[in-house]
Amino acid sequence: MTNYVRAHVIITGRVQGVFFRVETNRAADRIGGISGWVRNLPDGTVEAIMEGEKDKVDALIDWCHQGPPNARVDSVDVDWQTYQNEFKVFEIRR
Repeated sequence: MTNYVRAHVIITGRVQGVFFRVETNRAADRIGGISGWVRNLPDGTVEAIMEGEKDKVDALIDWCHQGPPNARVDSVDVDWQTYQNEFKVFEIRR
């Protein structure tokens, strides 16, 4: 049986104004099979909810540690949660 997971992720560093949300969305599309969302928070961090097969969610989290070329990622905090199958697609939220 496939292991489906949900991760709540907070990315800190220079992660706003560097296309982090757009590139996270593209990375999710490239990996495939991931649903959820990504958004900027008022404190300068980026927040994401990712749901899907564990290896695919792990791959997107790994991508977040690097981010797009102009980003500087200081930390990626992951809170593993119960899979809820809540989303149909991965999208950018405002």
